Amino acid sequence: MEIQLLRHATLLVTIDGRRLLVDPMLSPAGAMDPVPNAGDDRRIPLVDLPLTEAELAGLLATLDAVLVTHTHRDHWDARAAELLPRALPVFCQPTDAAAIAGAGFSDVRPVETTLVWDGLTLQRTGGRHGTGEIGERMGAVSGFVLRAPEEPVLYVAGDTIWCDEVAAALATHRPAVVVLNTGAAQFLVGDPITMTADDVLAVCQATPDAQIIAVHLETINHCRLTRGGLREALERAGFQGRVAIPQDGERLRFTAA
Repeated sequence: MEIQLLRHATLLVTIDGRRLLVDPMLSPAGAMDPVPNAGDDRRIPLVDLPLTEAELAGLLATLDAVLVTHTHRDHWDARAAELLPRALPVFCQPTDAAAIAGAGFSDVRPVETTLVWDGLTLQRTGGRHGTGEIGERMGAVSGFVLRAPEEPVLYVAGDTIWCDEVAAALATHRPAVVVLNTGAAQFLVGDPITMTADDVLAVCQATPDAQIIAVHLETINHCRLTRGGLREALERAGFQGRVAIPQDGERLRFTAA
């Protein structure tokens, strides 16, 4: 299995010979208004994709499917809806199926609990995109567990904080590889709505045998935790060897135990 971080939460996952694009945000730097009420008015994305236009077109032409954890614009933007081939299978949470189909995609496959596609099993997990009223306003979010023969089990947690749902997913599915959306995204009021450094440490403690990948960093104006800040927190706790913090464009490879 290979996981390439393109940028933010956009991943190219190659598993059992299939290429899935996860949470595609394909806009160039500065194309979108900033997230409001964040105390930072920089337009987003803050950085470009690590691909030329020709390289992006080539990548999109080789995809087998798309996986969308939820349709906030930093995970499914207008440019992704414009550029992605309309006939690609798009896996999503049920609440997002109508919006994706409404954008012209003809093979939208909502995952209620478990879905099997071409030998790949997808299982949807829960999460909490923040706490209290802000968490409620952020709407439904999901994570997904991917399984294929002779491949490590992959858990893409999605936009969630550390919570009972994440703990349950780790205990139930026992993933070998865990992708966490970190960045400690936060508004001017309220608690963080994605994982903080402490949340990542909690995941490390809950799943001591998994390789963790931290993404969702340094791309959106309300993400306050940097790669350097997360690395320092991991070093203080003695977990630096457990968590990969890839740069944009970096590829990571994993094999089944």
